[in-house]
Amino acid sequence: MYTFKKEERLCSKKLLDQLFSSGSSFLVYPFKVVYLREVLPVNYPSQVVIVVPKRRFRRAHDRNLIKRRIREVYRLHKHDLFYSFLKERNMQILLSLQYVGKEIVNFSMMDKKLQAVFRQLNKIYSEDGHKDN
Repeated sequence: MYTFKKEERLCSKKLLDQLFSSGSSFLVYPFKVVYLREVLPVNYPSQVVIVVPKRRFRRAHDRNLIKRRIREVYRLHKHDLFYSFLKERNMQILLSLQYVGKEIVNFSMMDKKLQAVFRQLNKIYSEDGHKDN
């Protein structure tokens, strides 16, 4: 249950281009979230890409630390807060989590903010009139 498999990662160049060209976005600092409802080639409710800019964090070990923390928080909360919501509505979405903070935040802060991201996505897709497909 608490896994983060290769199939859940967004690697397809075609889908990435589609996400960034026609996806919608919102900001929950330190995350900028880009999302797009799409039929995915895998049997998971969502595929995610995690982005930490090299321009802001020059050292690879800093970028890797941030990405590891984001992946861990995503892995811990995706089933309870996100996948269950998408499955009951029979939806699949592409998701980009871009770290736009200027400093490295601790794990508990990242945990709280990513839960807020999931709640925001659930709120967006629970409104009946929202269609971005």
